[in-house]
Amino acid sequence: MCGRVIQSSGPLCLAIVDGLDVSDDRMGNVRPRYNAAPSQELLVIRENQKTGERSLDLLKWGLIPHWCDDPKGGRKPINAKAETVATLPMFRDACAQRRCIVPVDGFFEWRAIKGARAKQPYAIAMKDGSPFGLAEIWENWRNPNTDEWERTFAIITVPSNQLVGKIHNRMPAILDPTSYDRWLGPVPDPRDLLITYPSEPMTMWPISARVNKPENDDPSLLDRTGDPFDVWAPLGERSDGTRSA
Repeated sequence: MCGRVIQSSGPLCLAIVDGLDVSDDRMGNVRPRYNAAPSQELLVIRENQKTGERSLDLLKWGLIPHWCDDPKGGRKPINAKAETVATLPMFRDACAQRRCIVPVDGFFEWRAIKGARAKQPYAIAMKDGSPFGLAEIWENWRNPNTDEWERTFAIITVPSNQLVGKIHNRMPAILDPTSYDRWLGPVPDPRDLLITYPSEPMTMWPISARVNKPENDDPSLLDRTGDPFDVWAPLGERSDGTRSA
């Protein structure tokens, strides 16, 4: 799954899609997030299917389908699996008509360690520090209590690559930059783009458990900490051959 992301660069740096206009004055008030969590608003890249115009907008993380009649918005899933995003009723309309990209500087994942009460968090990013785009879907939902529209999104996940697979079996679907146009555009079924991103351009390091609390949202969260086990060994095995989990 994907439950936390880093969106610490400014809007101009996060404008990773060609033809995107980020001149909107309100973008100057968007705060950097080092520990963005579900229910918070994040910058999302969308394309108007009628005009082709692309925009960088704030949407809330946790999808509410347009047909939901629950006055509280229902369960608000934060992730959708690539294998079922086009067929499950919760996601299929958005997958066909409302695809978008969340530009991030990185994301977090946790590994369970046998005998330990808490999981060990890791930061995952590109080796060169560049932002990258995650595949997602978005929805418009009219709140029956306020009659206002709420725009929400969910991040699509795929099986992990070799690097992330050392700590978790799923990871967000990272889009190759050459596929941005197809994912945002009117193509009805671009699921072939939802593939596992290669490990080689990526890096991963252990960080403090402070990241477990969303209220902790500062650059020091990304500082490397001591590694409780050797993540470079095969899953569940230390470099000396002993089992770690």
